[in-house]
Amino acid sequence: MNDQANSSGSVAAAANGSTAVANGTAIQTEVVVVGAGPAGLFQVFELGLLGMKAHIIDTLSQPGGQCTELYPDKPIYDIPALPVCGARELVDRLMQQIRPFGAEFHLGEEAVQLERRDDGRFRLVTSAGTVFDTGAVVIAAGVGSFQPRRLSLENVTQFEGSQIHYRVKSAADFHGRKLVIFGGGDSALDWTLDLAPKAASIALVHRRPEFRGAPASAERVRALAAEGRLRFIEGLAHSLHTEAGALAGVHVKAASGELHLLDAEHLLVFFGLAPKLGPIGEWGFDLDKKAIRVDTEKFQSNIPGIFAIGDINTYPGKKKLILSAFHEAALAAFAIQHHLYPAKKQFLQYTTTSPAMQKRLGVAVTA
Repeated sequence: MNDQANSSGSVAAAANGSTAVANGTAIQTEVVVVGAGPAGLFQVFELGLLGMKAHIIDTLSQPGGQCTELYPDKPIYDIPALPVCGARELVDRLMQQIRPFGAEFHLGEEAVQLERRDDGRFRLVTSAGTVFDTGAVVIAAGVGSFQPRRLSLENVTQFEGSQIHYRVKSAADFHGRKLVIFGGGDSALDWTLDLAPKAASIALVHRRPEFRGAPASAERVRALAAEGRLRFIEGLAHSLHTEAGALAGVHVKAASGELHLLDAEHLLVFFGLAPKLGPIGEWGFDLDKKAIRVDTEKFQSNIPGIFAIGDINTYPGKKKLILSAFHEAALAAFAIQHHLYPAKKQFLQYTTTSPAMQKRLGVAVTA
């Protein structure tokens, strides 16, 4: 089975991995995957094993989804055969794994329009004007498009991205710096624990004494505060303190009403995300609290030919784990193959013994 890409030359791979479409000609393909996080990337792999190729759309500028956008260096311990790996490492490994299948990426593009044609195929359009003529669509968009909840103080915008941050791209950027971290969830606690021994000074500010993050992390933070290795203030951000046009600190109003001035070269703000389904929510899916209902045989939505895997879907017993998304991708691939080629008899093959799969993977076929 081959990708039915337009042979007229209108499909041209750009240097950043996206695809430009000349003259508005639709890209013909078997599958479009919406979302380039771990679930979407593994979906490409499972499709590839069955001989199907895919195009991938993501609003972010790089593959990895929320996994690398929010906690690229955070260790993950529940990936089979990998005792521990960082989120960025996991995505790098998935990218390496799908390389033989030649998936084309359309990054920095949002899927904005989806129409089911009379012949059962779909017309999908992105925010960049890229048009697809596809036989099936997989929604692997996590919790949808998202924006971090921002710090609501005067003059915040002029320091965002330089001294006020809603995500950590490189932990090394904050080594030896004066830091103030806001939040009480896992991200705030994890980065506090990670950066406490490496920062020049560090303070954690949360509006109440209880934390929303893992109890074990909360206990470690309290222990470090008790030892004087970090400062914890129960309170709220009040105003920024600047010197010569640069951020030099932040005023925090404690629960007691007292105003504290905390020296800071950088503020790390982890108030969580404001997820939005965006256009996906208007496509006629059967939704349950912004999640797409699917069956557990095919992981197909109420619209034949559209499947949903990962955090974006829901079904009885659903668990929002990367491991679960990988399982969903495997079953969805078989369902997609049957949807596209109903007359083709399906065989369960194994990569260790199947010459066809080994050829698709580009590995030597054993005698």
